[in-house]
Amino acid sequence: MAQPTEGRAPAYIDTTKASIARVYDYALGGKDNYEVDRETIERVRKIAPEVNQLAVDNRAFLIRAARFVATQTSITQYLDCGSGLPTAENTHQIVQRLQPEARVVYVDNDPTVIAHGRALLEDNEFTRFSSADIRDPAAVVSDPAVQGFLDLDQPVALFHIGTIHHFDDSDRPQKVMADFVDRLAPGSVVAIAHFFDPENADSDLARRMEQVFVHSPMGSGRFRTRAEIEDLFPGLEMVDPGIVPCFEWWPDGPQLRTEDPVQRCIVGGVGIKR
Repeated sequence: MAQPTEGRAPAYIDTTKASIARVYDYALGGKDNYEVDRETIERVRKIAPEVNQLAVDNRAFLIRAARFVATQTSITQYLDCGSGLPTAENTHQIVQRLQPEARVVYVDNDPTVIAHGRALLEDNEFTRFSSADIRDPAAVVSDPAVQGFLDLDQPVALFHIGTIHHFDDSDRPQKVMADFVDRLAPGSVVAIAHFFDPENADSDLARRMEQVFVHSPMGSGRFRTRAEIEDLFPGLEMVDPGIVPCFEWWPDGPQLRTEDPVQRCIVGGVGIKR
C-alpha cells in the first residue's frame, strides 16, 4: 500500500475528524489521507484483516456497472453521488472511453473531494462537479451543475456506490432513494453498492465490522440486510443476477481464488426504471 505523507493540511480540511472519502482513499492505497482516516481502517483490520477488500470490490463494481450502462444501454448521462476522491478509473474515464460525449456529474460535499474533483475536471467539458448533499435529492437535481447540463427528462444512470451504508436510519435511506427514483425518467438505471449483513455464518463478522466503523473516527458504516437493501431499489426491475456480492456481479472472468469472508459482506445491484 502506498504510504501517505502527512504534510501540512489545507485550512479547509479538519484533520481531527475522519473523512469517508479519505478513509476509502487509504483503503484503496491512496495518499490523500491523514492519521485519523487511517485509524478507522486499522481498527477494522484487527477483526477483518482483509478489510481493504471492501473498498476494492466496491470500486470494481463501479467500474463494471459503468461499463454495463455504457455498452448495454443508450444512456449517455451519469449522476455519480458520493463520488469520493479521484482515483484510477473514475466514472467519466470509464464511460467517456466508450461514449466520448457522455455527460457526467459528480456529487460530493466533502471539502477534500470538492478541491480535488474540481481541479481534475477543469479541462473536461463533458464533466461537472456538484457540492450538493446526496441525502437531499431535490438539492442534487436542482443544483446548477446538474440543471441545464443533464436532461432529466431523458434516462440517467444514477450511481450510489458505497454511499448509503453511511446513512443512519434517521436519514431514511429508503425514502431518499424513492425520491431519487421518482425524479428519474423511465429507462433510467440505478446502481448501488452497500455493506451487507448476510444473516448467515458471516453475520457475526458483518456486525463486528459495523460496530467498529460506527464507533471509529468516521462514525458510520451500516451493514444492512437483504430486505433493507432491496428497499433501496423501489419499483425497479433488477438486472440479472440481482443483488449479489460485488465480486459476483458480472465478473471479468472465472473466479480462480477463494473469496475472503469479508467479500461476502458488501453487495451490489443494478435496477432499471420502466
